[in-house]
Amino acid sequence: MMIAVDQLTKMYGKNYAVKEVSFQLSPGNCIALLGPNGAGKTTTLRMMAGLIRSTSGTVSLGTSINIDNRREIGYLPQHPQFYLWMTGMEFLIHVGQLAYLNKKEARKEAELLMERVGLKDAAKRKIAAYSGGMKQRLGIAQAMIHRPKLLMLDEPVSALDPIGRRDVLNLMEELKQETTLLFSTHILNDAEEASDEILLMHKGSIIESGTLDQLRERHHVDKISIKTSLNHDDLQHKLAQLQFVNRVVKDKQRLDIYVNDIKSARSQLLKRSLEEGWELEQFEVGRITLEDLFMKVVHEHAVDDRL
Repeated sequence: MMIAVDQLTKMYGKNYAVKEVSFQLSPGNCIALLGPNGAGKTTTLRMMAGLIRSTSGTVSLGTSINIDNRREIGYLPQHPQFYLWMTGMEFLIHVGQLAYLNKKEARKEAELLMERVGLKDAAKRKIAAYSGGMKQRLGIAQAMIHRPKLLMLDEPVSALDPIGRRDVLNLMEELKQETTLLFSTHILNDAEEASDEILLMHKGSIIESGTLDQLRERHHVDKISIKTSLNHDDLQHKLAQLQFVNRVVKDKQRLDIYVNDIKSARSQLLKRSLEEGWELEQFEVGRITLEDLFMKVVHEHAVDDRL
């Protein structure tokens, strides 16, 4: 079932929180809604989930436009709330009944989901005793209890430790086999790893969309990364003066050099390194990362806004 968002807009007074956002979600895909904090990701998801009313625009699941689609949608907020005095199983059964399942159906689905999200052994434990990762997996289970056609997760791993993050990312990989999955994040590595498609959001608007390969093709960037024993501040300034260099970014112990012509730049930089004794520890012709791409697109839009 194709899910379509068309010109979705939310205004508070005269200010746009989300402005004319349009995109389509293909069945069975995992789509990352990527953007910095304040970009409008949560507002977009909450409008799609029917939790807040849009100023204008439509959300359609299949052929159903602007009707109550909440039975077809599962939603995990960024900060899910639980009845901590309940057990995990009790909570899922309760949520299942709220989603119009009878008690027998709710229990059956709850048992399946507790095993699915790795909480079977903790099913009778009070939620108050759950770790952050366990609560997040329980939150995904409650969003799946009614078998939605669209599962939306708002920043599902941002507050988790590395083990909890890995558990949730693995679970997301499994879940996209049976439902369309849309998750918001400001963590570029998670979007790059988990998603089939990416929606780049900035200041309330979608500024780019597509698979990572499609985005790389549209925004080709040549980059050479080097690491030397020299003072990187001095070398960064020197490299920035070269005619074939667009910009130089210092990333911890590495310099990322964005260039015009990768073949010419590679030979010229290697020649200079020998002549000037840079003592190279790393010289890598890099493929554009999602971070590179995102910064490039945001920079281009910032320039356009000033014109």
